[in-house]
Amino acid sequence: MKEKTCCFSGHRILPADETGEIRNRIINAVRELVQRYDVRYFGVGGAIGFDMLAAETLFELRDGEFPHIKVILVYPFPGYNENWSTAQKNRLRMLLPKFDKTVCVSQHGSREAYLARNRHLVDNAKFCIVYCNKKSGGTAYTLWYAKAKGAAVYNPAQ
Repeated sequence: MKEKTCCFSGHRILPADETGEIRNRIINAVRELVQRYDVRYFGVGGAIGFDMLAAETLFELRDGEFPHIKVILVYPFPGYNENWSTAQKNRLRMLLPKFDKTVCVSQHGSREAYLARNRHLVDNAKFCIVYCNKKSGGTAYTLWYAKAKGAAVYNPAQ
């Protein structure tokens, strides 16, 4: 299954004027992975920003040209979105029923739970679409980890 799996990771804050272009790059990368490598499973981390954009884009693609793909939510711990705004919580609430599967990596909230989520995503994927334009933080760590694990990495930030 790993050979047919792609994960996503990216920053929580995206440049507003680049969201459309980032979305288009996600679409192009997903199309290539599905058509060229028969990727069928896509794991997203469920954070605001890039993860949400990736999930929404995947649902659009699944509802259209790729009805066979599966979208999997991998989240760090129950209540991880407790401090989100009402609008952000509502956005996630609307997306939750669309996921084909959900995976929780820890029962307790901690920084380690977020890192465990990121490692779980990468460890179970051959491909990784990472929106990263910073040299530090969780996304930079995930990008480094994906490269260290030999995943084929696509970066829509570049």
